Amino acid sequence: MTSFAGTRPLLRLAWRRDRWVIVASVLALVATAYGSMAATLGLYANPADAAAGARLMADNPSLTALYGPLPSLTAQGIGVLKTIMLGSLFTAFLAFAIVRRHTRTEEEDGRFELVAGGVVGRRAPLAAAVLLALATVVATGMLSALSLLPTGADATGSLALGAVEIVAGLVMTGITAVAVQLTSTTRGAGGIAVAALGLAFVVRAMGDGSAGRGQGLVYASFLGWAEQVSPFGANRVWWLVPAAVLSAALLALADALLQRRDLGAGLWAARPGPARATPRLGSPLGLAWRLQRGALLGWTIGYAVVGLVVGSLAGSVDQIAASPGVADMLRKMSGGNGSLVDVYFGAELRILAIGAAAYGIATTLRLRSEESSGRTEVVLATRVGRLEWLGSHALIAGAGALWLLAVAGTAAGLSSGASTATGVADLVPAALATAPAVLVCVAITTLLFGYLPRWAGLAWALLALFVLLGELGPVLRLPGAVMGLSPFDHLGSLPGGAADPAGLVGLAVCALAGAAAAAAGFRRRDLST
Repeated sequence: MTSFAGTRPLLRLAWRRDRWVIVASVLALVATAYGSMAATLGLYANPADAAAGARLMADNPSLTALYGPLPSLTAQGIGVLKTIMLGSLFTAFLAFAIVRRHTRTEEEDGRFELVAGGVVGRRAPLAAAVLLALATVVATGMLSALSLLPTGADATGSLALGAVEIVAGLVMTGITAVAVQLTSTTRGAGGIAVAALGLAFVVRAMGDGSAGRGQGLVYASFLGWAEQVSPFGANRVWWLVPAAVLSAALLALADALLQRRDLGAGLWAARPGPARATPRLGSPLGLAWRLQRGALLGWTIGYAVVGLVVGSLAGSVDQIAASPGVADMLRKMSGGNGSLVDVYFGAELRILAIGAAAYGIATTLRLRSEESSGRTEVVLATRVGRLEWLGSHALIAGAGALWLLAVAGTAAGLSSGASTATGVADLVPAALATAPAVLVCVAITTLLFGYLPRWAGLAWALLALFVLLGELGPVLRLPGAVMGLSPFDHLGSLPGGAADPAGLVGLAVCALAGAAAAAAGFRRRDLST
């Protein structure tokens, strides 16, 4: 038996388990690339208007630090500006999620030990996970490139955009493969890989925001490599070569580390906990907080930074959105009719609300990992009741999402107060007004866990659907009945406009009803693995 024996069956099993989530995620990224390009090309009447708007964007240091430099002073360059960085980040995160789930998570839950009892080589699980991640990354890049062709975009630039996503995904696959060898827990591996992704983003932003030699920092980040492809600009598709080389080197390192550790262990020994637990861990809520506080801290820092950047861009919105088409697009995305600054904040706060919903979903899905690992059974063997355990995790998910919205509103208000009339008093209520839609997403995840725990991951597919409906629906002129399927379509037009009381109350009722139904379902069903 070779060390790769069983790779094909494990690859088929991994695809069968995650095919719907992978398909939905890839389609969301592809549709986002297409929608962004199609909407942008329809905004400018002629190349001169596009070049004028592009110059204003290129001269904005905050925009450059957030998304990278504009590839070219054209409508096509504007159309891929956000897709370059956001597509890179989300493709990298998708590769990370696939590799970690089918390696360290399976190993931590004990399923690898059962698999290893069959005709399965030592390298097969890692090889299957890496192959699935690489196939997903390549499919995402190629489909994104093909999606731009119907818009009339240049074929070479379209191919370069696909290369952007592939560069980021290739390197992140290798980074995650190494991370899962270092630690014995899923959380630890995730912390290492996500920290590497965050560091790559920060280093790239520092390089793009610097002058002179400081710009060289861009080349120290694999996200900087991705932006250097410059689709619809220089079209440096050859950046795929160093990305492939680095990915191969990281995978070779991961393989070498795999041979040096035992099954179920990591190269870094787990630290023993304190001899006595603190009194706070004596309750289900205290335990849930202990498990989730690290992730919430990381999200808080990220939301504070993004909020500051969003607020700093507000002062130049009137210039960037001078074109009536751009202003109309922002109004459609935010649902607002006030000043351009208010419309801008409305659109950005909705995007941040989607991120808060992602945090809520990820936190709620911790219920599933606790159950499948057997730890839930241990907790429920004590005096802790099912509803108390379920409610503690759901409370951390909901309250944490609200906290992130408040942080983003506060940070944006502080940084925009000096250049606009919109401040903290306006943006914090506007950010919190999106909370009912976020709580609906948390309730849906809890509901899936309560009745169909093995399908709880479908919450990610539903969030991807909401993103497409809420963000691209107005631009693509989808019917109102279809757009209304997204909870983010019922939020009103804050700041500057009026809230939608009926919509907000309806969303709150849906969230409460979903939570109650989830509690009833979990109370009746058996624990599963």
